[in-house]
Amino acid sequence: MKSTGIVRKVDELGRIVLPIELRRVMDIQIKDSLEIMTEDDRIILKKYEPSCVFCSSKENLEEFKGRCICKKCREELLGK
Repeated sequence: MKSTGIVRKVDELGRIVLPIELRRVMDIQIKDSLEIMTEDDRIILKKYEPSCVFCSSKENLEEFKGRCICKKCREELLGK
């Protein structure tokens, strides 16, 4: 992990602003979803990319009960 040297304060609503330079480099657009993870004492933000809950594929996704599942895994579960 490398430091950017950028420091931001958390506002009264718990928000921080991601600098435009980082958003450009990471291709984060307005309304994009970010996944929030923790590791030890770190908070990690990652651009959210939906994937199949079973095989992690990012192709041919469908939503089922709030979860993503790919066509291949769906067919496998249905016994096709």
